[in-house]
Formats: sequence, structure tokens, C-alpha cells
Amino acid sequence: MTATRGDAPSAVVELRGAARTFKGNPPVHALRPVELTVAAGEYVAVMGPSGSGKSTMLNLLGLLDTPTSGEYFLEGLATAELSESERADVRAFQIGFVFQAFHLIGYRSAVENVEIGLLYQHLKPKVRRQRAIDELTRVGLGHRLWATPPKLSGGERQRVALARALVCSPALLLCDEPTGNLDSVTTGQILDLLDRLHNDGLTIVVITHDAEVADRAQRVIVIRDGELSEPDPRSRR
Repeated sequence: MTATRGDAPSAVVELRGAARTFKGNPPVHALRPVELTVAAGEYVAVMGPSGSGKSTMLNLLGLLDTPTSGEYFLEGLATAELSESERADVRAFQIGFVFQAFHLIGYRSAVENVEIGLLYQHLKPKVRRQRAIDELTRVGLGHRLWATPPKLSGGERQRVALARALVCSPALLLCDEPTGNLDSVTTGQILDLLDRLHNDGLTIVVITHDAEVADRAQRVIVIRDGELSEPDPRSRR
């Protein structure tokens, strides 16, 4: 099956027959040939159970892996033609990542953790510092700039991780189970923040198994056994 969106204006993500197979006996078809278009400013949830192919999809969209066959275009750029160093540059400038496990450096302040998102952009330290402060303020942590992760709540840590993803002004924000380590109240706060980012025009793709998280998105793509499908939006009402 395929999930498509025809005539999408200024597509950020385009998968054209993209597939990922891992060698073995028999080979594992983690992602079967799929078609997917995500337009600029869309908020899309990719939902499925463990082992459905969600992680493979995330790795392809984030340029952490390459399709075995087919093509992936990011803002019209044919990513299969990029060298590894070019792929690293695209990740640094065009893609923001938010993970379930935060991945913060425990002995660094919130500001310093966010600055890490700019290290590959060769900016002056003063510019990096101000942009980090601006993003932390944007996610509601202007009062916790110098706190280290052990002194932050789970929700605050995820906000730091989100600020780090946003500081490079990405074309695409990829979130992998962004509320998986949070309680229900904090989950709602993070989802509210994603809503605001979407309303500001950011293109967001959330990988999740949680229906509550998926319900916040404009579109829900279901992945199962490496295949994508898009349910009728009316079924979500």
C-alpha cells in the first residue's frame, strides 16, 4: 500500500518507491516500497506497533540510513546522490531530531546542550549562545538556562532537547516517541508545544505508537509490516 498526497505545495519530504531491506536468510524487508509526500508546514504522525518499521522510516527520513531502493527527496534534494559528509551537513542544517531518551549531556547546562545543535554551523560562540537562549525561551525555559539535566524534570529535559532540535531552524522536525518517558500531564504540555510550532509553520513528523500523540497531527500514516496506509480522516472524528 502507499500513502500519498497529490499536488502538495513545496514538499519537504518525498519518498518515491523507497524501501529498506536488511540482508539475511531470509532477508528482512523492514520497509517495503512506499510513496509518501509531506508538504511544507504539515504535521504528520507515523503510527504503528513495535517491529512495524517505524524506526526504519525515522532513520531514512533523518538521513541516518539510505534506502535499498527508491528515492528520498528532502526539499527537492535527491539525498541518494549525497556523500556521507554532505548528508551530515544536511542533518546539521535542515533536520531537527527529538528522541524519547532526551540524549542530553548531564554535566552541561541547558544552554550548552542547545548550543551543541549549532556546532557544525561554524558560528561565533556569542551567536551560538544567543540563539540557544532564544530557543530555550521559545519553549518556556528562559528561567532554567543554566540548570543541568539532573536538576530538570522530564518535561523540562524534553523541552531542552526540543530547543536543541529547533536551534538550527530546520526544514523538518523529526520526533521519535517524544512523550514516551513522560507522565500524562507533561505529555500534554509537550504536545501543546508541538501544536504551537506547527501553527508557526514548522513541518513535523512524529513517529509514535501512542494514539493520543497521533491524534494531535493533521495526518496519520499507519505503518505495519513495512507498508504504509493512510486511513480516511473522517474515521478520526
